[in-house]
Amino acid sequence: MYVGKAAADAAGDRGWLLGHFKPVGDLRHSEDVEIKWGVHPRGDQRAQWATEEKRTALLVLISGRFHLRFPDGDVVLAEQGDYVLWGHGVDHSWYAEEESVVMTVRWPSIPGYAVPTG
Repeated sequence: MYVGKAAADAAGDRGWLLGHFKPVGDLRHSEDVEIKWGVHPRGDQRAQWATEEKRTALLVLISGRFHLRFPDGDVVLAEQGDYVLWGHGVDHSWYAEEESVVMTVRWPSIPGYAVPTG
C-alpha cells in the first residue's frame, strides 16, 4: 500500500504521480498508465504544442477553468468533473484561464517520451 498527498507527491516528476518514471518496485511504477495531478496558476499555458502523440489521454477538471486546444478547436472545461478524452495522433496544447487543478490519465506509459518544457 502507498498513501500520499497528490499535491506534495506531484512536486517531483513535473506532477506525475504514477508511471514508468517511478522506480521499479515502487507501487507507483507502471508501464501501462500515467497519472498526473496538475496545478496551474491563472494564465499558465503549455510552452509548445504536443505533437505526434502516441498515447490516449483523459483530462478531468477538479477546479478552475481550463482550455484544451486541438487543431479542430478548443474545449473549455468549466465545471468540476468536466473532461476531455483524445487518442493517438491528436496534437494538443492547453491554457489555464483561471487557477486550475486537473487530473490527467495517459496510457500506455512510454519511456523516453516527453514534450520539452520552456
